[in-house]
Amino acid sequence: MVAQEFIVDLDKPLVFQVGHLGEAYQEWVHQPIVSKEGPRFFESDFWEFLTRTVWWAIPVIWLPVVCWNISVSMRMGCSLPEIALIVAFGILIWTLLEYFLHRFLFHIKTKSYWGNTMHYLLHGCHHKHPMDGLRLVFPPAAATVLCVPFWNLLKLMSTPSTTPALFGGFLLGYVMYDVTHYYLHHGQPTSVVPRNLKKYHLNHHFRIQNKGFGITSSLWDKVFGTLPPSKSAQKSK
Repeated sequence: MVAQEFIVDLDKPLVFQVGHLGEAYQEWVHQPIVSKEGPRFFESDFWEFLTRTVWWAIPVIWLPVVCWNISVSMRMGCSLPEIALIVAFGILIWTLLEYFLHRFLFHIKTKSYWGNTMHYLLHGCHHKHPMDGLRLVFPPAAATVLCVPFWNLLKLMSTPSTTPALFGGFLLGYVMYDVTHYYLHHGQPTSVVPRNLKKYHLNHHFRIQNKGFGITSSLWDKVFGTLPPSKSAQKSK
């Protein structure tokens, strides 16, 4: 069977199907299916369970870790003004990582079987089913594993007394990112800032998917030149 002729059966678990799409995968995955009913990923109930996360689990699990890390730095002698600056810097580091991960990893071009499969698990599933409410936040089990290299990286950038607070700020940035991401898909903002942010993110999903990589803000899109053009600018071309 030619890879491009493969048709995904949406009534069967998807993860081990999408790799067969080959070069056609990129086109397929960026044609969203707008439904709150998410697809099944795996035959195994255990692995399927690990792919589904309610949004409120993120603050419930990670905010105590944030507070504990900040308290460690305070017990090691950091003042409140120092803690505030360190935490703010940690959040800033997260926003930069958020941008780079989204732009260069989540939107990597794949065409091999395992490349497509891994991309679908990492981010492709979100573009294919953007309203799947149980796959909008990062599974805590996977996040726990990733905490180890990020802790070690931040430890290289700071002193023993500031590392915990820096990591706490970094995790706080992550929590803000994940709950914001969920809200942008399922919330109904009434004030200007969140309403514009929702429009900005849905624009990335449904209009220009290779621009607008920021989730919590458009800061790094402005810095690195990936702001999506306005509709009026596109029409004038």
